[in-house]
Amino acid sequence: MGKTFFEELNSENVTGVAYKNVSLKKYVISYFANIGNATIADLCKELNLSAPKITNLLSDLIADGLIKDYGKVESTGGRKPNLYGLVPDSAFFIGVDIKQNHINIGLSNLQKNLIRITEKIPYHLDNNKESLEALCKLINDFIGELTIPKEKLLGLGINLSGRINYATGYSYSFFYFNEEPLSKIIESKIGIRVFLENDSKSMAYGEFSAGVVEAEKNVLFLNLDHGIGLGILVNGQLYYGKSGYSGEFGHIPMFDNEIICRCGKKGCLETEASGWALTRMFKERLSEGSSSILSQNNTDTEDLKMEDIINAAIHDDVLAIELIAKIGDNLGRGIALLINLFNPELVILGGSLAATEEYIRLPIKSAINKYSLSLVNQDTNLKMSKLGERAGIIGACLLVRNRLLSLS
Repeated sequence: MGKTFFEELNSENVTGVAYKNVSLKKYVISYFANIGNATIADLCKELNLSAPKITNLLSDLIADGLIKDYGKVESTGGRKPNLYGLVPDSAFFIGVDIKQNHINIGLSNLQKNLIRITEKIPYHLDNNKESLEALCKLINDFIGELTIPKEKLLGLGINLSGRINYATGYSYSFFYFNEEPLSKIIESKIGIRVFLENDSKSMAYGEFSAGVVEAEKNVLFLNLDHGIGLGILVNGQLYYGKSGYSGEFGHIPMFDNEIICRCGKKGCLETEASGWALTRMFKERLSEGSSSILSQNNTDTEDLKMEDIINAAIHDDVLAIELIAKIGDNLGRGIALLINLFNPELVILGGSLAATEEYIRLPIKSAINKYSLSLVNQDTNLKMSKLGERAGIIGACLLVRNRLLSLS
């Protein structure tokens, strides 16, 4: 018996005719995934292949359970052709979005529908082996609760902050302990092929594919969290730069201060316009005697987290709102710089700080109007993320699906 499509896909020794057939099957799946159901004639025209070749490819994919014959379609005359399409639950992809204090995990099918999501799983991201082991255990626990055969789980996408080279599978900001790529290390512990991605890029792709983006092709996605990340879409495609490290927006040297950034340098935008900065400012103001509902609740100042301040702002805490406005103004100056450089159609505000909605959006908008060129910013819409916490999960699932099956 010959190998199934899944076995061929994961084999490192496929060459010659077998390799060509795998590639052609990917093209067929890509057509169904992006265009929808089709007839043999449609596929012949699109892929420039003969009807017998398409028929053989479809037969193999039907035997593997990936494609289904949906029966006859209406025709203006002559013999009615058969309509073929994907079997959505024939393959699945897992997306893992890692935050500072929790992770979100989702499962999508071949037709990019999310069918299971588990959010806010407690987890603390530290750059040590214990944190990596804890992450792998949480992923394995999620997989263990699924009723799907493991062989149908084709790929696992993991989002991490910092410098990620998605092509090689290396992470240089977290878990860089071995010469072996992090993707391979996790793969050995999970038993599923792993793809790493920078969290902001993945969130940007999720929002582009299933969120607030409509017809726009040139989009900037701001991930406003403890740090500041940027996902760049140019003509509908993620922009990576030479080694995949594009989007380090938070480390633009914007301020003349003595605050040491997490990157080790001084004056980065992140030192005055991030969740870390907000938390530091808030603690400083409380120590100086400012009042807040958080101090009235007898919360220990040292135990305050960014999430506490965001929640306070949502509940109309004056100090939290004031400092978020200050953060927003600083962010707006940086975003104005991006608008002048990229002239984008759309800027999306996402990440944890976006949960404060108008409290962060209005000062950002005001600063953009003040610091960017009028002719340029008139071309740019500013919107809040539609997907929120789910942007990263959706982006991770879609990117691993597209990369594994060469769908685009």
